[in-house]
Amino acid sequence: MRTPYDAIIIGGGHNGLTCAAYLARAGRRVLVLERRECVGGAAVSEQVFPGFTFSVFSYVVSLLRPEIIRDLDLPRHGLHILPLESTLTPLPNGDYLAQWDDHDQNRHELARHSLRDAEAYDEFGRLMHQMSRAVKPLLGLIPPDPASLNPRDWFELARLGSHLRGLGATRFHALHKLLTMSSADYLDEWFETEALKATKSASGIIGTLAGPRSPGTAYVLLHHYMGEIDGVFRAWGFAKGGNGSVSGAIAGAARSFGAEIRTGAAVAHVLLDRGRAAGVVLEGGEEIRAKRVVSGADPRRTFLELVGADHLPAEFAQALERFRFRGASGKVNLALGELPSFTCLPGNGPHLRGAISISPSVDYLERAFDEAKYGEFSTRPYLDIVIPSAIDPGMAPPGKHVMSIFVQYAPYHLNGGWTDARREAFGDAVIDTLAQYAPNLKSAILHRQVITPADIERTVGLTEGSIFQGELTLQQMFWLRPVPGWAKYRTPIRRLYQCGAGTHPGGGVMGASGRNAALAMLEDGA
Repeated sequence: MRTPYDAIIIGGGHNGLTCAAYLARAGRRVLVLERRECVGGAAVSEQVFPGFTFSVFSYVVSLLRPEIIRDLDLPRHGLHILPLESTLTPLPNGDYLAQWDDHDQNRHELARHSLRDAEAYDEFGRLMHQMSRAVKPLLGLIPPDPASLNPRDWFELARLGSHLRGLGATRFHALHKLLTMSSADYLDEWFETEALKATKSASGIIGTLAGPRSPGTAYVLLHHYMGEIDGVFRAWGFAKGGNGSVSGAIAGAARSFGAEIRTGAAVAHVLLDRGRAAGVVLEGGEEIRAKRVVSGADPRRTFLELVGADHLPAEFAQALERFRFRGASGKVNLALGELPSFTCLPGNGPHLRGAISISPSVDYLERAFDEAKYGEFSTRPYLDIVIPSAIDPGMAPPGKHVMSIFVQYAPYHLNGGWTDARREAFGDAVIDTLAQYAPNLKSAILHRQVITPADIERTVGLTEGSIFQGELTLQQMFWLRPVPGWAKYRTPIRRLYQCGAGTHPGGGVMGASGRNAALAMLEDGA
């Protein structure tokens, strides 16, 4: 009997959809299976409260690869990025630090706090630009294995070595620092303004149970900085209609190439035939055959739940048990009757159309981490805030607004576990923190949605609520992600592939893992 599909994709997250689109574009018969009633995984837009649309989990766009936008012609399928052109950091004393898209305006603002920092900022920006360009080619690379005897791996490693040598000594040493240092220590070498160092170093702690002074967080800073150099974006942006429109555009592209997408189709396990992936079995018992299976689920869920440890090499299964997730991020989504008015900049203004960062000092962030380190959510957390309706009015009813608050830290392994009461206490801590800077906030709240790592795991299937499908740390990157020897999207189960963020290059609304997996499959003749 003819196998109906060339490939089945488990999970309709943006990486799974990207993989499906590339395979279908190459003429393959593809089926995407998503257990929820909507596609997108953590990149979804939902009307949580009547009239108010939220990017419920992930909420900004910057890292989405320009080659994916180009190859899949995503603007034709509805992708429209609106720029977030500023970052406001309110300070406890009523002052603020603002970073603007306009160079002269930004320099003037930095000079208000420190002439030295204003002078250093341009050089810092040039270096980060160079570092981003140095790392950017690695995002689309299928990681070679340095322990392999395969000549192709040796060739790729030689090419990688040549690329790194081409950076020159100064830039290579700077890259080494970014890979190994803490974000706070790295930024200490450049700046003296506490709010500037804290707001920049906060990019290094996102999605990771680590503090700004933890070694390795400087790379996560660079990981988030990379989106600032891609094409017209050059800064963080917001997808019109919410992040679900990113997933919707990729799904539209996949369907235009012939891919089939089924929602409400939860996969129970991968079907094996003589040690090879041969399809899947759905939770209702339906069996669907395919020549190859691709999982967009995280590595632990893919192998230990959908495949089963009994079918895996013991060393591989043990390595997966050691793979660290440690979700540490939460989210609070608010429906507001009016815009927040910040003490430092009262009323409406351009500062409300960018990002707002509650990160007054590195010590503030480190103390927030201290609580999480010992199993408690941060009572004074780091907050990364956007007000999507200020730039996309269709997200809320006229005169009303939606606010998205990303929160660090909310450890998955909370002392006593996450209960409804602890969730509400966590939400209260977030609101109390923000209300110190925007006194009208509490009276403006019409509805609120509080999301913990346990909620993220339960709703979208990310183990331990890890938004990156596993921490982005040096021991879990490149040829080590997720397991040494198996970082090429292929797996010990023949004809089973991975395409989720638990593979290289990691998390964020990037799509690179999905694209790379599709290219690896096509290389194998899939």
